[in-house]
Amino acid sequence: MSSEPLSRNQLVQRAGGVWDYISPSRLSTWLACPLKFKRKYLDGIRTPTSPAAFLGKVVHGGLEHYYRHRQLGITLAHEDVVGRLVEYWPDAAADDGMFFVSVAAEQALQTQAAALIKTYLLQVPTIEPRPLAVEVALEAPLLDPVSGEDLGIPLVGIVDLVLPTDEGPLIADFKTTSRSSDPLEITHEIQLSCYAYLLRHNSAAHEAGLEIRSLVKTKIPKVELHRYAVRNEKHFGRLFAVVRAYIDDLDSGRFLFRPGLGCAMCEFRSTCLTAD
Repeated sequence: MSSEPLSRNQLVQRAGGVWDYISPSRLSTWLACPLKFKRKYLDGIRTPTSPAAFLGKVVHGGLEHYYRHRQLGITLAHEDVVGRLVEYWPDAAADDGMFFVSVAAEQALQTQAAALIKTYLLQVPTIEPRPLAVEVALEAPLLDPVSGEDLGIPLVGIVDLVLPTDEGPLIADFKTTSRSSDPLEITHEIQLSCYAYLLRHNSAAHEAGLEIRSLVKTKIPKVELHRYAVRNEKHFGRLFAVVRAYIDDLDSGRFLFRPGLGCAMCEFRSTCLTAD
């Protein structure tokens, strides 16, 4: 690790906008490992897109296509959504610089993506209401809920889906996962609290609940819905404690190496061996 922290001006110059906003993904990366955050957002190290990440991206794209039509009152058949995925697959792969070890491996991934989308759409309730928002980018100032202090940097996030309910808007987030299990709420707390905070600052209503819709990549694909409660003062208190610690790291320029189980899947782990 470097013995001398970067100054704030140096960080701004090297970060490519890291001081422009805070996002759930940036917070999650920093929480997992500050050094990983530095490699990705400050050093600008680019790594190849993994098949799992690419799969998640194209599945999200397919569901976005479906729900944008639902906003217009049009319900697409799953064959239409899958057909669009196949049509735009080459462009998506080229944009992400995807490398497949073989034609068979690429075809297997495409088949898996199509199966996940089909399974999800066949389980969508026919009475599901038109979405209020689909893949919407929201921004809000970070105002401490206790002191009212403006932290001087906005929170930005992209919410997958917002649905109307009798109690108010429901925030839904899509995830692709390799195993079937009840996701621990604490694992997703920061992301869900960010979305609730953003929604409240961009609408007149509070969320009625938050939901994670998991598309499970088992041999026979499954879809699992997990509902979580409305955010409260404790949720937002923990969120702002994390945000302040994150900003402290940016200010100090010190990004500690945080080894753990996540290192096995980290795309930057080889750089840790050569860290200053």
